[in-house]
Amino acid sequence: MWKATTLGDWMKNRVSELSSAKPVVEDIIARVAGEGDRALFDLSRQFDRVVPDSLQVSSEDVEEAYSQVDTQVVESLIDAESRISRFCELQLPKGLWLEEVEPGVILGVKTTPLERIGAYIPGGRASYSSTALMCTIPARIAGVGSICCCSPPPISPLTLVAMDIAGVDEIYAVGGAQAIAAMALGTESIRPVQKIVGPGNIYVTMAKMLMRDRVEIDFPAGPSEIVVLADEAAHPEFIAADILAQAEHDPRAANLLVTTDPDLPGRVGVHIETGMRDSERAGILEEAMTHAGYIIVDSMDEAIAIVNQASAEHLSLQVADPMTILKGVKNAGAIFLGSYAAVACGDYASGTNHVLPTAGYARIHSGLDVQHFCKRSTVQMISREGLLGMADIVETLADAEGLPAHARSVRIRRDKP
Repeated sequence: MWKATTLGDWMKNRVSELSSAKPVVEDIIARVAGEGDRALFDLSRQFDRVVPDSLQVSSEDVEEAYSQVDTQVVESLIDAESRISRFCELQLPKGLWLEEVEPGVILGVKTTPLERIGAYIPGGRASYSSTALMCTIPARIAGVGSICCCSPPPISPLTLVAMDIAGVDEIYAVGGAQAIAAMALGTESIRPVQKIVGPGNIYVTMAKMLMRDRVEIDFPAGPSEIVVLADEAAHPEFIAADILAQAEHDPRAANLLVTTDPDLPGRVGVHIETGMRDSERAGILEEAMTHAGYIIVDSMDEAIAIVNQASAEHLSLQVADPMTILKGVKNAGAIFLGSYAAVACGDYASGTNHVLPTAGYARIHSGLDVQHFCKRSTVQMISREGLLGMADIVETLADAEGLPAHARSVRIRRDKP
């Protein structure tokens, strides 16, 4: 099960079968577009085997959820919210900046938060209270006016409490591709949003991709994955623990060890076997580990090249000098430096975000942060002096492009003080 692999085989195994989901998702989107709330109730009965009394979760239901969650857990969610908020506040851009770049020409950028966003919070195999925090706190810190969440029914009390702590305005018991369609298109109960964020299965991910003509999304985010880059200084038990932690998310999770130490994979394998025997989620782990493996390389340069090709969701640098290795890393969703930087810390409490691009999308996407919930407008203030300084350039280029009205719009200003 724990075996040597190649980067090509590992990457091939982690690609989601999105294409197989497309016909089903297209049908779901069409139903939501045509039937609205009625489709949401019918699809909930079909896929979730549950029909909620109401699509929207009431404030009384949220209040009741607190009584069903242990006090220590609630306190931990509050502490996690504080840590995530602290890091998000560090990311806040200036609302407006202006700078005079030459006499009479002032340029700048105005940053404006989105007015309404939607977050998809998965259900099913676990209660994803941490994902509720990760998806919505950056939006709140960014200044988004209205935040709604959709999650498959029945939503666990733990997730409801987390949504409340995060400051979510509206909660809907709607799951799957139909939730994405509802937030994008709007129904009788759910107002449309400008952007949808959050991870999900292949149907949710496909729905997000298909709805991009109506709503912006964060990025495709599918089954969890980790690449561990390690040398002889690494602790094999720590590596095994990180791999199993990501593997227990999903049977299709993808995990890879890249190492310059030829003896390390065998020692890691022993701890993986022990951890799997002791786990309550052994069935998920066993299937996920069929997608796992290790690559032994001759040099750290070769290892870094593999890491950059892999473009993993999580990259753990368990090496003697992680700062030096970090300089060579180009593609990764989140990077964890040193043996004690457990990936689970980023999942819950360090303050960084665990909603990250998977399946190689870290090559072109960044993980969820405050910037995802803002849009930017450029600003320019030009005096007559500034206009005269660039008039010749504008008129010359406009005439060269065959756009005389562009040139005239500058020329008439040049001629009139």
